[in-house]
Formats: sequence, structure tokens, C-alpha cells
Amino acid sequence: MSAPATGAWAKDSAGQAFIKKAIEGNLSEVSVGQLAQQKGSSDGVRNFGRQLETDHSTANQQAISVANSIGVTPPTEPGKQQKAVYQKLSKLSGEAFDREFVKDMVADHKKDIAEYQQEAKRQNDPAANYASQTLPTLQNHLQMAQSLSNPKTQ
Repeated sequence: MSAPATGAWAKDSAGQAFIKKAIEGNLSEVSVGQLAQQKGSSDGVRNFGRQLETDHSTANQQAISVANSIGVTPPTEPGKQQKAVYQKLSKLSGEAFDREFVKDMVADHKKDIAEYQQEAKRQNDPAANYASQTLPTLQNHLQMAQSLSNPKTQ
């Protein structure tokens, strides 16, 4: 009987680790989105920043609800690596900001989509359900970032 209990615990801890990371990511996207609205030199970057702030604020409310339901204390700030990206971007302005911001958002959303897809494969799990529900938004953000990285589409 101990094997199923261990398996359930492992599943829970994976969901718990995922949701913590998701909340840190949402907090980071909100703050970087705000930064893009302040420092972006193009309308596209400023509008994308506004979209990030709005969507990730909403997603974070859902993620916090999931965290509370599975016994996870929600983080209150982004992770160390995310803070480093924010610091790097905060020192830039104009077109240099736009280029770095878009490059970081493409890379970040590709990584996030892969992690969310992995999490969404798990069954009957609140964190997996959150991942499934959030994936379309992340995929939309990736498309937006990629279109900003191609100046011909602006």
C-alpha cells in the first residue's frame, strides 16, 4: 500500500513546484510588462507590455487560488533569475530596450509553453488544469512577441 501513497505524494510535489514557479513567472511578467509600458519606444512593445500585465495578473489570481487549494504558500515576488532580467531591462531604453525585451519574451514564453505543456499532461490535478487553461494565453503572447521581433510586420 505504501507505493501508491508515495506516487500520490510525488505527483502533488510536482504540481506544488510547478504552481510556485508559475506564480513567480506571472509576477515577473506583470512587472516586465509594466516596464515595457514605461520604457518601450514602439507602440507595439508598449501594447504588448499592457497585454502581459493584464493577462498575467489574471493568470496569477487563478494560480494563487490553485496554490491555496493544494497547500502551497504562494510566492510574493519573482525568482532570482527573473529579477536579473528585470534589472537588465530596467537599465535600457528606446530601441535597445525594445530589442532586448522582445528577445527575452520570445525565449521566456517558449520555455514557459514547454513547461506548461508538460504539466498539463498530468491528470486530475489542479496545477495541471491551471496549466491547460493558461496555455492558449502563453501561446498568444509568444506569437505577439515573435511578430514584434520581425519589424516587417509592424
